[in-house]
Amino acid sequence: MGRFPRRRRLAGWLPAAMLLALSGCASYAPEPLGNGHGTVNLNQLVVPASSMPVRDLAAHRFDPADGLDVTETAMLAVVNNPQLKVMRDQLGVARAQAFAAGLLPDPQLAWSRDLPSSGQSGLTSAYSLGLSYDIGNLLTRSARVKAADKSREQVHLDLLWAEWQTVAQARLLFDQVTSSRAQEAVLTREVAALKPLDRQVRVALASGNLSYDGAAVGLNAMADAQRRLAETTRQRQQAESDLRSLLGLSSRAPLDLVGAPYGREPDAAQLQQALQSLPARRPDLLALRAGYAAQEQRLREAVIAQFPAINIGINRARDTSDVTTNGFSIGITLPLFNRNRGNIAIEKATRQQLHDDYDARLLTTRNDMHQLQQGLTSLQAQTAMQEAHARRLDAARAAARQAWQANLMDWPTYLSIRGNALTADLDLLALRQQRATQAIALETLLGGDWTAQAMSATSPSSNRHK
Repeated sequence: MGRFPRRRRLAGWLPAAMLLALSGCASYAPEPLGNGHGTVNLNQLVVPASSMPVRDLAAHRFDPADGLDVTETAMLAVVNNPQLKVMRDQLGVARAQAFAAGLLPDPQLAWSRDLPSSGQSGLTSAYSLGLSYDIGNLLTRSARVKAADKSREQVHLDLLWAEWQTVAQARLLFDQVTSSRAQEAVLTREVAALKPLDRQVRVALASGNLSYDGAAVGLNAMADAQRRLAETTRQRQQAESDLRSLLGLSSRAPLDLVGAPYGREPDAAQLQQALQSLPARRPDLLALRAGYAAQEQRLREAVIAQFPAINIGINRARDTSDVTTNGFSIGITLPLFNRNRGNIAIEKATRQQLHDDYDARLLTTRNDMHQLQQGLTSLQAQTAMQEAHARRLDAARAAARQAWQANLMDWPTYLSIRGNALTADLDLLALRQQRATQAIALETLLGGDWTAQAMSATSPSSNRHK
């Protein structure tokens, strides 16, 4: 009779231990999918300046009530861009992985019970109770935790770099939309200016006072202007659609852009100064360094894991003859064939790949920056010449219009002068857009905050997303 209380205590202790272990478990709750409609009302969005990755944006107030300037457009892109939201979710995954890497493995509890067959007297039920733990996991924990922390830092820096690139893309699309709208306005005015002459040409052609050969110049002038207008309208619509997608806006959301496009350009001295501190500032380069540091820890973990894995445990058992024993167990993996050599070779090769990837990225960046700087210098001179050329042709167009209206100039000559002036105006707008594109691309390669004041401030690896 003395055995039964022990059985009852054992039977009661195991469920209690299971309930205690399960009490800390997470619960499940479903998460429905969204509708993917995008934002319609900008006034409903909250765009905190403190969340901005660039100093210029952090010092700006977001107020869409009076339209979006280029800085507010970039701020909205940082907060509401769908791809950045996905990357922030990936940062959450990296945080969870870093948390998981630091958790200790749970011990293993094993319990079994054997009952004698009926009719066998003098025997009692047998049981075995054991508790074991994997010691090998503790040996690699330090390297595993450091690798996970560096991987989380890499994801954080990749997110920051993606935000900087999104800012640049928002500035580019802002410039494309405003430039397309400006070209569209120029061409609309040109079509309106050509309508009286086009009407005269068609009337003269219909009345037989003008042959098709003689009317070709006039007809082609209007057709060319209308073709350019239609093409520019399509480009403007595409740029507006791309900008709405970047900003996470619905196709029904208004796109009221105000102010001048982004136009800051570094000079040669600023470029040289920024190049010196580039590896310590640009998030993608810092992310590569963090990834390399994480890989160093993975290699260290693989080297440690080549040593025998050890599993220790304690056990208590009773056989059917009521003999109780206490003991311990040790399990060791014999490193005869594998010795983790394959994983060590993989981690070494991966480390070399990351090493070369960093060098290649840095070299390409420096060369691209010099090429963009040279291109900007050429575009500056070309833009200045084109501005002077466009002013001269604008004056010639105004004089030709007066002469044509006074019947002092034939209309083919007048159309030729108008066509040349129109081409010069459109070329100037295209050059300005190309120059802005080059300047924004160069600033992005410089690493966002490249001015002397910004470079002396906090490094980009701040705790903003941590």
